[in-house]
Amino acid sequence: MKRRGFIKKGTMAVASTGLIAMPGEKNTGLNNIFVHHVYFWLKEPKNADAIEKFESGLKNLVTIDSIHMYHLGKLAETRREVIDSSYQYSLLVIFKDKKSHDIYQEHPIHDTFRTIAHELAAKVLIYDSVDI
Repeated sequence: MKRRGFIKKGTMAVASTGLIAMPGEKNTGLNNIFVHHVYFWLKEPKNADAIEKFESGLKNLVTIDSIHMYHLGKLAETRREVIDSSYQYSLLVIFKDKKSHDIYQEHPIHDTFRTIAHELAAKVLIYDSVDI
């Protein structure tokens, strides 16, 4: 297969997933999903042992099978008046539906992470959203 044909077929395959738009189409983003976004404020944000334990717990958490996509994050160095720069970590989890989210909530790995978060986090905020 020639390079140009390969690139075109590959792009069309990725576009069919809904993650990118083909030329002339508008990508409306992810649709028909359940979004779970969690922000964490650590009790000791400069404690290396606490950071290692927390990050390890996060990495284990996202191994739960019902998760469709995820992002583990730390505070970005953006400073504007409208940005909350007080948290240390964020967890963005995307599920295909609420049922998948509910499976995640009841999973033993999630229970283990709750214990870690309760021990190490001073504050946790959770935002769940669905399509409008």
